[in-house]
Amino acid sequence: MTHTIVLLPLVHDFAQNKDIATSIRQKEIMPFLTKNEEVILDFSGITGSTQSFIHALIAEPLQIYGTVALKLLKFKSACPILQTLIGLVIDYSLI
Repeated sequence: MTHTIVLLPLVHDFAQNKDIATSIRQKEIMPFLTKNEEVILDFSGITGSTQSFIHALIAEPLQIYGTVALKLLKFKSACPILQTLIGLVIDYSLI
């Protein structure tokens, strides 16, 4: 089963609120990863983000599940800035 999270209605066009990211992670990401199910994070319409938002969103799943999380987490429609931030968080979370 695949679970898609459309982020734009939750964070508007610039994702910066770490509390919202934490809530999404706890309520929308972790329960599905625990069941070994794919999670699509849909960044359509989001033009930027803080690194701390991305960290709060995906660092814990990466630290807990490692490369398995990378196979289950999909990042849809992330602009180049978001791709860079996601890559940075992935790199230091998997150390």
